[in-house]
Amino acid sequence: MTAASGEQPLAGDRKVRMPSCLPKLTRVVLSHKPCALFIIIVVFVSLAYHKLYWGIGEDPKSSVPTSGLSAERSCAHYVPSALDMAGGPSPSTGNVFFVETSEQTAPSYLFSCSVESAARTHPASRVVVLMKGLAKENGSLPRHWAFSLLSCFPNVEILPLDLIVLFSGTPLAQWFLQPQRQQEPHFLAVLSDACRIVLMWKFGGIYLDTDFIVLKNLHNLTNALGIQCYDELNGAFLSFEAKHKFIEICMQDFVQDYNGWAWGHQGPGLLTRVFKKWCSIRTIKSMSCKGVSALAQEVVYPIPWQDWKKLFEAVSALELQKLLKNTYAVHIWNKLSHRTKLEIPSQALLAQLYSQFCPATYAKMKQDSEELLRRAV
Repeated sequence: MTAASGEQPLAGDRKVRMPSCLPKLTRVVLSHKPCALFIIIVVFVSLAYHKLYWGIGEDPKSSVPTSGLSAERSCAHYVPSALDMAGGPSPSTGNVFFVETSEQTAPSYLFSCSVESAARTHPASRVVVLMKGLAKENGSLPRHWAFSLLSCFPNVEILPLDLIVLFSGTPLAQWFLQPQRQQEPHFLAVLSDACRIVLMWKFGGIYLDTDFIVLKNLHNLTNALGIQCYDELNGAFLSFEAKHKFIEICMQDFVQDYNGWAWGHQGPGLLTRVFKKWCSIRTIKSMSCKGVSALAQEVVYPIPWQDWKKLFEAVSALELQKLLKNTYAVHIWNKLSHRTKLEIPSQALLAQLYSQFCPATYAKMKQDSEELLRRAV
């Protein structure tokens, strides 16, 4: 079987008190024996319907589409308690941000896994998913299994992304309003680069790309970003305090040294340039200077982008444990890996990450793979 790579209990039923007039009604209808049985049945059926209707209506999540599945059943099956999700309380309650800058409103397995794994490892934090495509959905989530699944996590919020509001009051506000920007070949990637640094500036917390699988709580990695390869940083993971000077310089560089036609210039290139100036260095290594840390590659980029195919190779449990010993999150390099088929179930590294760190999404992947297999027979 293959798949493309890529509990909040509901409100209980309200107790319906038996109307005091019911005994009187029973005595009356019994005096008219031909109709008695029929009337009693109608009364009790009506009461049962009233109880069922109001019990469902009290659920605060009843307005969220569940793609035809009972939210109570799916959430109870997939989502453990907050304590089980983290093995203990979170040391911080800062936000964890994800951003989707395209109009896409049909999340992939990997997107779902990214958010689920972050929600499980940060149960005391708001996990905020900002999606540009939701701005046209009139305040309701589209019918999609991923939205139903992620809505089961009490700390996940899926919200529209208003770019004008986000960029307001920053050096990027005027940049965004220039219409020619949208004609650039890498505009969506550049727009994502812009969103993450503004989110860090305005709110602080953690930013993650939607192709990460989170293994551990990230909040103790403060004012930090990761080395993706020799002498180059990457902004797929960022963790900063709000209004940090480093991020302020990043926003200034974004506008002053802008080049939307060169891939990575506004992302890894920008962060690398600014960090070298910040630390007055020529070559980046695992280090900390002036309160900002460049994390060793194994922390969040244990699989280099050049070796992305290793994600689809089988590894033993011991090898997996050794590989991830000092790792907080794994970047999946979706731009390179998204067309590769992943065997479910299998011993592939990526399949094991799904199984361990986003089990609800993994269960959906297995269900879909089994359904495809049945249809093929």
